[in-house]
Amino acid sequence: MSNPDRFHTIVTIVENKPGVLARVAGLFARRGYNIESLAVAPTNEERFSRITFTVDVESAPLEQVVKQLNKLINVVEIRELPPSECVSRELMLVTVKADSRDRRELMELIDDWRAYVLAENTKKIMLSFSARTARLDEFEECLKPFGIVEMQRTGRVALPLLS
Repeated sequence: MSNPDRFHTIVTIVENKPGVLARVAGLFARRGYNIESLAVAPTNEERFSRITFTVDVESAPLEQVVKQLNKLINVVEIRELPPSECVSRELMLVTVKADSRDRRELMELIDDWRAYVLAENTKKIMLSFSARTARLDEFEECLKPFGIVEMQRTGRVALPLLS
């Protein structure tokens, strides 16, 4: 991500019903709004789900996004979380080549970054790493010289700071 101020986090609490995510995502698509990342999961209350969007505000004014979301019947609550008022993280699962000559250097890198080894064999290591999006980008760059076999990132999740 180039300009961090360009992306804003919106958290939406919705009814946990079939089709709600499709309607919310469809709203973004119809309006031509770009979603940088999207994470969805049930909340601590079974009847609600939490959708966390990272929205490119250059593709649409933030107020317009919120107004459009408010029109959807299954939306219960919408909150914008400015970076200074929240804690956000993203999860990366990544498999990296790890032959015998590079393994030691890779393990030192994993320790330095405080990533977790989930599985390994003689040729590859699977890692888990959770951090701010920019830090995941940096870690990914450090892993590229070893050879990334496969990678999945979750998209940003966020909670407001404690008050």
